[in-house]
Amino acid sequence: MSEYNIIAESPNSTVVAEYIPGKKDASHYQSENELELEFIRLLKNNGYEYLNITQNDDLIKNLRTQLSKLNNIEFSESEWKQMLTNYLADKNDGIKEKTTKIQEDSIYNLRRDDGSTKNVRIIDKDNIHNNSVQIINQYEAEGLRKNRYDVTILVNGLPLVHVELKRRGVAIREAFNQINRYKRESFWSDSGLFEYVQLFVISNGTDSKYYSNTTRSAHLHDKNSRKSRKHTSNSFEFTSWWADAQNHRISDLVDFTKTFFSKHSLFSVLIKYCVYTSDKSLLVMRPYQIAAAERILSVIAMSTNHHKLGTIDAGGYIWHATGSGKTLTSFKAAQLASKLGDINKVLFVVDRKDLDYQTMEEYNKFQKGSANSNTSTAILTEQLSDPGAKIIITTIQKLAQFISTNKGHSIFNQHVVLIFDECHRSQFGEMHTKIIKGFKKYHIFGFTGTPIFAANASSGGNRQLKTTEQAFGTKLHAYTIVDAINDGVVA
Repeated sequence: MSEYNIIAESPNSTVVAEYIPGKKDASHYQSENELELEFIRLLKNNGYEYLNITQNDDLIKNLRTQLSKLNNIEFSESEWKQMLTNYLADKNDGIKEKTTKIQEDSIYNLRRDDGSTKNVRIIDKDNIHNNSVQIINQYEAEGLRKNRYDVTILVNGLPLVHVELKRRGVAIREAFNQINRYKRESFWSDSGLFEYVQLFVISNGTDSKYYSNTTRSAHLHDKNSRKSRKHTSNSFEFTSWWADAQNHRISDLVDFTKTFFSKHSLFSVLIKYCVYTSDKSLLVMRPYQIAAAERILSVIAMSTNHHKLGTIDAGGYIWHATGSGKTLTSFKAAQLASKLGDINKVLFVVDRKDLDYQTMEEYNKFQKGSANSNTSTAILTEQLSDPGAKIIITTIQKLAQFISTNKGHSIFNQHVVLIFDECHRSQFGEMHTKIIKGFKKYHIFGFTGTPIFAANASSGGNRQLKTTEQAFGTKLHAYTIVDAINDGVVA
């Protein structure tokens, strides 16, 4: 068995806790072809199946085979034609419609020959390891011109991740530009299956980055159909470095492949940590955002199992630099926590009275109707009594008022997650104390770009919690302004 096999695989974490690079085994692979062959070898050692597919007809045949296997179904010719024509390769669909199918509408109601209906999945989001991963390379496509792609990852037969490689010494921006050219010229050609790509990876062996297939649209002319066709444009500034949970960059292609392309990590990024916004833009989370969300989920699970609810050990704080995307991180953490079977409510608590509407708008950008905001304590009271309101955005002022006027409310004995945005000094006083005394079975988490430590805590009365750790528990993850500047996330 190869030394690389399953070396960075983790059944629980998408972002490896700490990665120590070994010998740079691919450092002597200088040409693009050599790098491509080494990359494929590493993927095969990670458990990917290699296929010699370079043409559309073979891609479709394999897609049929993989979806048959995933759904335990044998398609008749007429059933497969229906699936392909009406759903998978609908001529009226562009990248937005195909991205929607992956992210939101991944089940097709197939009308079978015998008149029955069968739900056919194109991706299994409940049991991620039921999905298959395969590698193809040098796939040929002809649209506005003939192109040949480097390496593509098929998930259940659909091209969901595309990788462009450049020889060492060539800037990865060249690979980025080449992908944009492919999107304009040929991804939409033949059956259009390459418009299902969700993630792109670019590498020159030394530097490797990833980014989502954004859905901002422009128009181009399709010489074959003589129709104007939409394509998408990307900005290089939205490309991301991969890293471990300590924010150590993992840029060498060998190390990147061992970690990002471990099957568990890749499936998790595709299925859990892509966010398809209400305006149909596809976002992919950065490693520090994923690591923070997973630490929160881990603390929820561990503190519940060890009967620590309602204590400081049931929470913690996230120190992420201002401007690094804390709202997206908190949204994903709240969303995933709300789906845990034993969680009754997730309360996202903001400090300023005018901020809950602003935060609501941000959450609605990520997913329309994902959370409930309130303009008064009366509406907050209704939402806390509504079992269907899983995520609630409110201010600390309204929540403290609710606690004062609703003694004995059932919510106080329910299993709740409290997430505080910008947990700075103004939250460390009487209202904070009132909240943690009111709830009995809670987890409490704080997000901040400016944590309060003992050295810079203000003096106050005995009831004042002076530091972030005293208020919320241990630090779960840090991504400081230094990290953010090094990654180019903030200027």
